[in-house]
Amino acid sequence: MVGMQGRLLSESNLQVTALQINRTFAENYPLKILMRYLTRTPLIAILAFLFLLTEATAQIPPGYYDPANGKTGVELQSALHDIIRGHTVIAYSALWNSFYTTDDKPNGTVWDLYSDIPDGTANGNPPYSYSFGTDQCGNYSAEGDCYNREHSWPKSWFNDGAPMNSDLFHIYPTDGKVNGMRDNFPYGTVGVATWTSLNGSKLGSCDWPGYTGTVFEPREEYKGDLARTCFYMSTRYYNEDAGWTGSPSTTGSQLKPWALQLMLHWNSVDPVSPKETDRNNTVYGMQHNRNPFIDHPEYAYLIWGNPVSVANQPQDDKQLQIVPNPATDAVTLILPSTTETEPFRMYLISTTGTRIPATCTRSGNTLFADIRTVPAGIYMVEIRGNVVLFHAKLVKR
Repeated sequence: MVGMQGRLLSESNLQVTALQINRTFAENYPLKILMRYLTRTPLIAILAFLFLLTEATAQIPPGYYDPANGKTGVELQSALHDIIRGHTVIAYSALWNSFYTTDDKPNGTVWDLYSDIPDGTANGNPPYSYSFGTDQCGNYSAEGDCYNREHSWPKSWFNDGAPMNSDLFHIYPTDGKVNGMRDNFPYGTVGVATWTSLNGSKLGSCDWPGYTGTVFEPREEYKGDLARTCFYMSTRYYNEDAGWTGSPSTTGSQLKPWALQLMLHWNSVDPVSPKETDRNNTVYGMQHNRNPFIDHPEYAYLIWGNPVSVANQPQDDKQLQIVPNPATDAVTLILPSTTETEPFRMYLISTTGTRIPATCTRSGNTLFADIRTVPAGIYMVEIRGNVVLFHAKLVKR
C-alpha cells in the first residue's frame, strides 16, 4: 500500500497490531485517498487495508451499553459517561484529515451542515460545495470561500481545553463565513432574523420560551444532529467540567432548562439519519468511543424527561400524561391539545433499545392501552401521528 509520502508497506511493515494500524491510519490518513492506491498494491497490503477499513467503520460492539441497562436519570447519564470517557484523543491539526471520512458526501465533497440543502438526493442541492484539502480556510470574506473547523459546542464555553477542543463528536467542517456569523451564540429558534445564510440558517433573537438573546438556528434537517451532539457533550464531560466558563445555554457541561427543552424537542422532530449513524461508526474507529444518543435516542428522555411535545407548536409546554404510572395492566394516555385526526401509533422503547409496538384505542385526546403482556421494566412511550410526536416515561410492574 502506498502511504501518503509514497512509501510502500512491505510484509515486515505489517508486523504491527491491528489496533496500532487502526489508530495510526484513522488519525492521519484519509481512507478515500488510500483507496486510490489499492489496485497497484501487493495482496497482503490490500488484505491489511480491508481489515483496517472494517475496524475503522465498526458497528456497536456487543455488550457496549450493557452497563447502562435498566438505569434512568443521573444514574444513566453517569453510566454512559463511564462507557464513553477516556477516548483516544486526536490532535487538533489532524481533524482536517479526519473530515475526509467523517463528513464526506457520496460524491466526495464536504458535508457541511451550515450550507447543505437536502433535497432527497444523495448529495443535496447546496449553493456551493467544497473539496477536501484544497478548500480549507484560510481567509474568507463571503460564503463559499472556504471551510473550517466548527466547534458546535464553542471553545469559549470550555476555555479551549483538551480533550474537548479536538473531540470529533462536536466538531464539523463548515463554511467559514457562516461559522464566523454563528460565533459562540447558542443554538435556538429565531423569531426575527438579522442575518440568513444561503441555506436558510438564521441568526437573530430567540423566541423559544426562557431565552430572548441572540441565537443561531440551523436548518430543520440538522437540528436533531446538533441536539444529539449537545447530549454527547453533557454526558462525555459529565463531572469533568470544572472551570468551564459556560454560556447563556449551558452551566458547565450541562444544558440550562430552556436549552435542554429545545434540544429534547429537536431530538424528537428530527430523528437519527443514516448520515449520523455512518459518522458515529467512523468516529468510533478513530476515537474508540461512541455518541450514545445516536445509537439510542431514547436515552435523552430517560435521563432528562419528556420534551416539549407538539412538533408543530414549540411554544406549547404541555406534556403527555400517563395514568396510572407505575402501571400493571392498562394505562390511560392524555395528550396535549392537538388537531391530529389520523390514528396514532404507539411504541414502548425499553432501556436496551428494544422497540415494542403497542395497541391503543382513542377517544378524543385520550388513548387507552392494554400493557398486560409487556414485561416489567422502564419504558419510553412514543406516540406518533402524522405531524405530532409525544414521549413520556412509563414504569411497568
